[in-house]
Amino acid sequence: MRSLRICFLLTILSITAAAQIPAPDAVLGFTPGDDRKLASWAQVLEYFQKLSSASDRMTFHEIGKTTMGAPFVYVTISSPANLKNLDRYKEINKKLADPRKIKSNDAEAKRLIAQGKTIVLNTFGIHSTEVGSYLSSMLIAHKLATATDAETRKILDNTIILIVPSLNPDGVDIVKNWYDKTLGTPYEGTTPPELYHKYVGHDNNRDWYAFTQVETQLTVDHLHNEWHPQIVLDIHQQGTHGARQFIPPYMDPVEPNVPKQIVEGYTELGLYIADDMRKKGFEGLTTGTTYDAWTPARAYSHYHGGVRILSETASARLASPITVKAEELRGGRGVNPHKDDANNGPAWKGGEWRLRDITNYMTATAFSLLTHAANNREKWLSRFYEVGKEAVRPRISPGELYGYRLKIDDNFPELLRILNRGGVQYGYPKDDKATKINADSYRTTTYPSESIIVPMEQPNGAFAKALLERQVYPDLKDISGNPISPYDVTAHTLPLLMNIQVEEIKAPFKTQWISKVLINSAASHCGSGENKIGIYKSDNPSMDEGWTRWVVENEPCRKSEEVSNNEIRTNRLNQEQPPKDSRGQPQMDLPYKSIIFPDQPANQILDGYAKGSMPDEYTGGVGKQGVENLRKFVEAGGTLVFLNRSSEFAIEHFDLPIRDVTKGIARKDFYIPGSILRTELDINHPIAKGMPLQSIAWFENSPAFELSEPPPSGSGQSAATNGPPANAGGSDKMSVRVIARYPSDPKQILLSGWALGAEKIAGKAALVEVKVGKGKIVLFGFRPQYRGQSLATFPLL
Repeated sequence: MRSLRICFLLTILSITAAAQIPAPDAVLGFTPGDDRKLASWAQVLEYFQKLSSASDRMTFHEIGKTTMGAPFVYVTISSPANLKNLDRYKEINKKLADPRKIKSNDAEAKRLIAQGKTIVLNTFGIHSTEVGSYLSSMLIAHKLATATDAETRKILDNTIILIVPSLNPDGVDIVKNWYDKTLGTPYEGTTPPELYHKYVGHDNNRDWYAFTQVETQLTVDHLHNEWHPQIVLDIHQQGTHGARQFIPPYMDPVEPNVPKQIVEGYTELGLYIADDMRKKGFEGLTTGTTYDAWTPARAYSHYHGGVRILSETASARLASPITVKAEELRGGRGVNPHKDDANNGPAWKGGEWRLRDITNYMTATAFSLLTHAANNREKWLSRFYEVGKEAVRPRISPGELYGYRLKIDDNFPELLRILNRGGVQYGYPKDDKATKINADSYRTTTYPSESIIVPMEQPNGAFAKALLERQVYPDLKDISGNPISPYDVTAHTLPLLMNIQVEEIKAPFKTQWISKVLINSAASHCGSGENKIGIYKSDNPSMDEGWTRWVVENEPCRKSEEVSNNEIRTNRLNQEQPPKDSRGQPQMDLPYKSIIFPDQPANQILDGYAKGSMPDEYTGGVGKQGVENLRKFVEAGGTLVFLNRSSEFAIEHFDLPIRDVTKGIARKDFYIPGSILRTELDINHPIAKGMPLQSIAWFENSPAFELSEPPPSGSGQSAATNGPPANAGGSDKMSVRVIARYPSDPKQILLSGWALGAEKIAGKAALVEVKVGKGKIVLFGFRPQYRGQSLATFPLL
C-alpha cells in the first residue's frame, strides 16, 4: 500500500512539473505548425532557454556565434540521472569510438556497452526555406520534456538526445522576414531574393568534409567530435508534388568507404521508421529512392561510426497551405506516388497539404527513431564499436592499403586543417630530415619531413581515404541508355582540388605521430594596395555568387563589392560624362578593375524574375540596356569574368567569336556531373603565370570552347592551341587566347568522378581570354572557386 502511495505521489508530481513546463505557444504566441506563422530565431532561443530552465531533463548550451553573429546552440535531453553523469557516458563513447584505448578488448567493450547510452544527434533547419524543420524541433523537445508514458521514459533512460534547433540560425530570420513582408500579397510563400546563408545558401549541406563555414565547424567540433553519436537524424523538406516523405535506405551507389555496418544500420533503422509510420496511418512514404549515400559532403557521421538518417518531407509554400491534386503528383528516381510497392506507399491521394502535416510527419519520424534507438541500445553501441575495431585493425594482407604519403606544399596547410577537424591522425616517416613550409606563404611550424604520412590503421581512416583517393563513379544508365544522375556530384578528391601530391603506400612503414599542428593565417603582402573587384549579385540568388564572395573576402589583398542589376541597368559602372584621352576618345574612370559573373544560367542574368512572380523591385535582370552598359565598360578598359554557365551570356550578347561545343549534344552521348578533369595551361599568359603546366577543372553543367570562326590565314593560331592571341575572324577589335584546354587524348581527361563522352571536349578550351576594345572578357568553362575547395585553381581567378 505504501509503495502504491509513493507511485501515485510521483505520478502527481510528474504531472504537476509537466504543467509548469512551458508549451511552445506560451512563448511564441502560436503552436509551431500553425498556418502562416513562423518564429524568429530570438523566439526559438527564448523558448529553448525557458524549456531547459523549467525541465530537469534538459540542459541548454551556446557553443559559438554564426556567420552573422547570432547564438549557435544545442540542448541535451535525457533522464535526470543520465544528465548527472554525462561525462561518464562521453568517456564510454570515446573508448568505443577508438578501440585502441581499450586495446580492442572485446570483454572490456562488452562491459562499456552494457553501461553506455545511445547518442542521438538531431539536426534541424539547415535549409531555412524548409521551415517545418526548425519549428518541429520545439515540438519534439517539449514532448521529451513533459511526456510521462512508458515509451518516452524508456527513450530518456536509454538514450542521450542532442537537438540543434537550427544549423543555420541566420537563415531563420532571413526567411521569416521575407515571409512576413510578403504575407497577404501575391508573393506570399515565395523564396527570398537572397541566399538564406550569407555565403553558401543551400550548399551549407555540402560542407561536411571541407568545413569552410562557421556553423559546420561548430557542429563538428562540439557535437560530432565531442559526443560521437551512433545516430544522426537530419530533418529536411523536399518538393511539393512528390512523395510525402523519404526515409532511408538510400539509393545506390554508396560511397565505397562507408563501412558495411553503417549501411546495415541505416537500412534497418530507416525501414523500421517507415513501417512504424505506416502502421500509424501516415501515407505517401518512400524508401530507397531519390537520395544516395555517395559523398561525405552530406554525411560526416558515415565516416565516423554513426548512421545518418535523412528525412525529407514534402513542402507547402513556406508556412502557407497548398492543394495538390492526385493527378498532379510526380515521381522520379524510383519514386511513384501513385503506387504501393516495396519502396512506395501507401499512396497519398492528394488534397490539402499544410505546415501542420509537415510537422506531424517530422515529429513522428523523430519518435520512431528514438524508440528504436532506446529499444536497441546495446545493438547500436556494439555496431559502433565494431566499426571502430575494423578501422584500427592491423593491415597485414598483401597489397592492402597501409596509408598515404602527402607532399608538403603551399596548399598543404588547408588540407591539414581539414584532416585535423575530421579527427584524422598523421605522422612523418622516421629518420626523415626536417623541412619548412614556405614562410612567405604561411607562417607555421617546422615539419620534420618533406611529407606527411596518413595511416589507414586509425578510427577515422575511412574519412581520410574518401578524401585522398580518386573517385570512380559507376557508369549508371537507365533502360534507354541515358545516364542516371547522381543526387549531387561524383568527385571529392582533395589532393586534386588543392594541387597536392599524394601516393598510396602498400607496404608496412614506421611513423612518428604528430600532435595537431596549429596553422596561422598567411602573411599579408598587398603591395600597392587592395584590388577592388565587383561581383555580380542577381536578385535570383546564386550559390556560386556566395562562394565567390567568400573566397574573395578570405583573401587579404582583394576587396569585393556587390554589383546589382540596377547598377548595371542604370550605367553606374561608367561616368555620365567621362573625360577624353589624347585622341578624343572617352576615358572611363572605372569603379572596378573587373567584374565577376558567377555560375548562373544566361537567361537569369538577362531577364531575372519575370514580372508578377516577385515584387517589382526584384524583377528583371540586367536587360538589354545593361548589356550595352557592360559592353561600354569592357571597351573602356574593364575586365568581365564569366564563370561556367554565365559564359553563355557573354558569348550570346557580346558577339564573341567562340562557341560552346557541348551545346546540343544528347545527354546519353555527353554527361559529366560534377567531376575533376585535367587541363593544360599556357603559363606564359599573365592569368596562369606561376601555375604548373597541368592543372584541374571542376566540371559541372559546364561549357567547353572553340573558335566559332577559323582564324585568318597567317595568324598562326588554332582554336585548340595555347599561345599568342588569335585575331578571330579578322576583326581588329577582338582577339582570342586560350589559357587552358583539355588534353587531346580523351583517356587523359578524367581525373576523378564520372565522364561520359569525354572525347567531345578533347583538345577544347576550358579558359579563354577575348580582347574587346581596351578591355577583355575572360571565360571560365568551369568553377575555379568550387565550394571553396578548389585551391588549385583559385590563382586563375
